[in-house]
Amino acid sequence: MTASKPDALVEFRNLTFGYGERVILDDITLSLPRGKVTALMGASGGGKTTTLRLIGGQYRAQKGEALFDGQDLGRLDQEQLYAARRRMGMLFQFGALFTDLNVFDNVAFPLREHTDLPESLIHDIVLMKLDAVGLRGARQLMPSEISGGMNRRVALARAIALDPDLVMYDEPFSGLDPISLGTAARLIRQLNDTLGLTSLVVSHEIPETFHIADQVIILANGRIAAQGTPEEVRNSSDPLVVQFVNALTEGPVQFHYPGPTLADDFGVRAA
Repeated sequence: MTASKPDALVEFRNLTFGYGERVILDDITLSLPRGKVTALMGASGGGKTTTLRLIGGQYRAQKGEALFDGQDLGRLDQEQLYAARRRMGMLFQFGALFTDLNVFDNVAFPLREHTDLPESLIHDIVLMKLDAVGLRGARQLMPSEISGGMNRRVALARAIALDPDLVMYDEPFSGLDPISLGTAARLIRQLNDTLGLTSLVVSHEIPETFHIADQVIILANGRIAAQGTPEEVRNSSDPLVVQFVNALTEGPVQFHYPGPTLADDFGVRAA
C-alpha cells in the first residue's frame, strides 16, 4: 500500500461510489492538506454531499480507499469509526440546531455526549466557543429567537466544541444576507487559522468561497474537472469549469434532463 501523504488529513485514492448502477464518484483521487481550507464545488448532483458522507463514514467506498489521518475508513470497526468521527466537526446546511434546546445547550450537547467533563468546565468551554463566533451574549436564547445568520454561527460553535481536526461545512452560506454571508466566510477562515483546523467547504457561492479557500476542487460527471488554487481554477479552459465559474447558461451542463424527444412524449405523427 502506498504511504499516506504526511501533509494530507483526508485522502481519496482511486475511489468509486454509486447508488445501484448510478456511479456518483468514479475513480476519484484527491487530498485535503492539513491546516488549509479546501472548497468542494460543482453542479448539483455532482457528488459533493456524497463526499462528506464518505469522509464521515456513513458510506463506504465500493472501490479504492477513503483515508482519514492515514486510516482507511472502510476498514474501521464501529468503535474506531466513532473515535475518528469525534475528530470531525460538521456544520449542516441551515445549522440543524436542536429546536428545543437553547443556544448554550446546543453547543454543550457534543461535550455532554462524548466527554466526562464536569459541568463547570463545560460551561467555560461553551462560553469560549460562543465568544469565538460573537454570540456569548446569546447563550440563553432559543433557536427560534435568533436570525438565520446567528443560527449558522451557533452551529459553527457546536461544530468546534470538541476541538476537531477536521470541520466540514455543507452549504454554510445558503440563505444568508450579504452581511451574514461575509461574517460566516470570515469566521471559517479565522477559526481555521486560529485553531489549526483543516476545513472542507461545500458551497455554490463562488466569490466568497474562492476568497477564503486555499484549494478548490470542482466535481463534475463523477470526476474531478479542476483542482488547484482559486486562481488556477478560475483560469481553467475546461468548458464545464468555465460554465460553472462564470454562471453561464450554455455549456456542458444542460437545462433539460435527458429524456425522450418531444415527438415521442406528445405523440407527434408523421403527415
